[in-house]
Amino acid sequence: MPSSLSEALTNSSVSLDFLKQDDWITSGKMGSREAVLVFRTNILNPKTRKSLSEKSSAQTLSDPKDNEEEAPAPCEKTEPEEKTSTSSATCSNEALKEAAQRKIYFLRNAQNCDKSDKSKFLSPFKKLMHQYSSSDTSISSEGEEPARCSSESKSRVLKTNQNAINISLAESSSKESGYDSMKPVKTNANTDTSEEDQDQEATSEEDDEIGVNMPAFKLKITYKFHQTETKLLRKLFTVHGLTETQGENNFNLLWTGVHMKLDILRNLAPYQRVNHFPRSYELTRKDRLYKNIERMQHLRGMKHFDIVPQSYVLPLESRDLMVAHNKHRGPWIVKPAASSRGRGIFIVNSPDQIPQDEQVLVSKYIVDPLCIDGHKCDLRVYVLVTSFDPLIIYLYEEGIVRLATVRYDRHADNLWNPCMHLCNYSINKYHSDYIRSSDAQVEDVGHKWTLSALLRHLKYQGCDTHQLMLNIEDLIIKAVLACAQTIISACRMFVPNGNNCFELYGFDILIDNSLKPWLLEINLSPSMGVDSPLDTKVKSCLMADLLTCVGIPAYSPEMRSHYDQKWSRFRSSSCQRQATVPPPSSSQKSTKKSKKKGAAVHTNLLTGEEQRILRSARHQYSRRGGFVRIFPTDDTMQRYGNFLDSANGIPISTPTVQSQTFQTPILQHNYNQMLHFNLYCQDGRLSKDDNTEENRIEQYERALETDSEIPFVKKPAMEKCEEEGRRLRKVMLKKITAGSELTQFQARQTFSLYLESVMRRLTEDPKDSHEKIILKFLNKFGGSVKPPVLFRNMQNLKVASKARSAMVAKLLGDFLENYKRDTESYVDSFDHFGMIPSSAYNQFLMHAQESDLEAVLTLHTNVTGIMPFLYNRCGLSVPPTPPIPSGLHGFLRALPSMVSASGTARELSKYDGYFKSYEKDKIFL
Repeated sequence: MPSSLSEALTNSSVSLDFLKQDDWITSGKMGSREAVLVFRTNILNPKTRKSLSEKSSAQTLSDPKDNEEEAPAPCEKTEPEEKTSTSSATCSNEALKEAAQRKIYFLRNAQNCDKSDKSKFLSPFKKLMHQYSSSDTSISSEGEEPARCSSESKSRVLKTNQNAINISLAESSSKESGYDSMKPVKTNANTDTSEEDQDQEATSEEDDEIGVNMPAFKLKITYKFHQTETKLLRKLFTVHGLTETQGENNFNLLWTGVHMKLDILRNLAPYQRVNHFPRSYELTRKDRLYKNIERMQHLRGMKHFDIVPQSYVLPLESRDLMVAHNKHRGPWIVKPAASSRGRGIFIVNSPDQIPQDEQVLVSKYIVDPLCIDGHKCDLRVYVLVTSFDPLIIYLYEEGIVRLATVRYDRHADNLWNPCMHLCNYSINKYHSDYIRSSDAQVEDVGHKWTLSALLRHLKYQGCDTHQLMLNIEDLIIKAVLACAQTIISACRMFVPNGNNCFELYGFDILIDNSLKPWLLEINLSPSMGVDSPLDTKVKSCLMADLLTCVGIPAYSPEMRSHYDQKWSRFRSSSCQRQATVPPPSSSQKSTKKSKKKGAAVHTNLLTGEEQRILRSARHQYSRRGGFVRIFPTDDTMQRYGNFLDSANGIPISTPTVQSQTFQTPILQHNYNQMLHFNLYCQDGRLSKDDNTEENRIEQYERALETDSEIPFVKKPAMEKCEEEGRRLRKVMLKKITAGSELTQFQARQTFSLYLESVMRRLTEDPKDSHEKIILKFLNKFGGSVKPPVLFRNMQNLKVASKARSAMVAKLLGDFLENYKRDTESYVDSFDHFGMIPSSAYNQFLMHAQESDLEAVLTLHTNVTGIMPFLYNRCGLSVPPTPPIPSGLHGFLRALPSMVSASGTARELSKYDGYFKSYEKDKIFL
């Protein structure tokens, strides 16, 4: 780096008030190529931010020189002269050097284990740091005691939770209510304390104040979101000093929920990061994933890649499916090729019941799944891939176990029930019996557990959890190997720098009775929603560890402009990862040496690109946090080396012709072999580290440890006043009678709130008539929501009314999600003439009950003769307004008639004829 650039960096960097730069930047000094930002979860704690804000305001009134001496650092120090608050003992220089080399960013104190059990789960470095953890006074929660579990045994019997409350991300701290010995304690959603209100009001200001003092803010590090969930990520970025940008290319981190555009990838600078690889659909599309694995089964043998159930892509393989069904009878599970959250999935007994006019993946249904207390479960594990060439895969130490709400029964009459056969949270959350965990420290109660809690539960029952986790690791590696060849070729064509891309995949895995894991699907952008304290605990730690491990470069604006100018000369080339070709003489010498030794070249003979890869891999591993590297390990080349090409190390998933040769100007390099040799086999002996098989299994089985609890609790909802709602309803009805109208945005708002009230009633008080009405409305309306199947024999399904109501509520919820997204384009920027004023109508919506909303919608429809909540005013195919019956739920009963039968989408009409031709039940889930 030029000296002028260094001076510019020094002049541009502003000294922080109380946060030391070294605590939030690692892998090198700020300004170096290896310097990256550090992310921590403890700063999300409101009390932590409040204490940091108080220190900041106090130090502004004191001498800056004193501040440097008195301000405690947000993380553990490694200087020998530092003293701790709990012990006067000092560390030896050797121990401090080791601690500095292996810096830990999350000192998580185990709260679910006894003190005697903590030591066996901690590495030697963590034992050393755990001794001095209390010196971190600036980030510890003052006066906050860790949550204590009851000494009594927690019963895992799933009971009915009548008050299923949506838990949202809130920025306040309060004590979470727990479970007693038999059933969950019910909490009041409207109950909050004065402390909670104060914390919530000050949270946003504290976030901004803390972020301003972060190095990321001083360096003007920016991020950009595109079609993705942003609640947790936005908060994490804000408190760490990153700012959001709206520009096309002026970002340091781009986080998107869809596949990347190739133009964006081609123009990435070395300091920019994106969260997707090109052609990741080879892993995340259900049909492409199975075809890639099937190709490896034919090429490498079925016994090596028996990781997915037998599957067929319809309609191309309909004949093969019939042959397989005649040999091995169903049931079969049908999934759309590109869908998520359990949409469009259904189960059949025979292939004759499957429509043949759309592309679906039909898989053999696993009828003997692992059950917990009689409930089917599956796993969501998080896999981080930081590079495909060389292949570097991390598995997060904690995952989510999702349980079905209804007890499992393999009888054919229950195949229609989604809350029995599907474990997706997006489906089961609508069931009235669904239990949410209200305590983040209790990980084995309710319908969502952690992976470590499941492993401890199975280990207590005598199951071999060690081999189970090894099989899960093997499944993940083989799934990535099966799809890596295409992704590597795309990266070489479109990605200019080897560190530009990373990806977090959500692997859905089902375990059968014999503890064999089966891969169900891989999610492109796993959900980061935090609907419970358990979700918050796992996903906040996951994202903080992910961002630290990947490494967002801590470059100043001057450095970025310098690299932009330097990099612009190379952006036109198709691949920027070409290794520097050595002179012929040195190349021949290195080749002769490598042939004599029969191994890869030593570190001093590595090319510049190989040294960069090796250095990057070591830095990533040093800041991995809770991630466990499963490839490469000390035995990966021995186990998976035969799946890799011996010349370039790329996984071979297509058969090669012997006479086929490729001429390429790029010198072939086996990065996988080079990386494995330098990490584990340097100087002919195995390098010792803490990534051994035993340490990995122990890390999976221990509870996720956090140094400070993140109290995301129920968001306090404003109580609605029924009297005020009735008074405002009279005012609105009078205005409508006098000639005022609702704008399209107001009408859609009202209709959305009304359907939300109906959806809540479906889960709390099932009514067959209302279910039929909603099904008929959705079936006629069409759109992107899959049309539901009309129930043929409603009287025979009365015993499963809760599950049936949950299915209808799920369909209505999907409709509302799309409906609300479309409503955003109708926002009123000003009050229109002849329309109800926005301020007055917003007051009405704040206090309106379901009956108030229904009264306004009914009167407005009858008086105006239009339906702005469903159609535009200038629509050409708007049906006439139907008569709305008087009385309670009259508007709901007239709702299906508001949709014209002739306006049904063409793609939906085919289902009516199909389902009328069969007498058996064929129910979409």
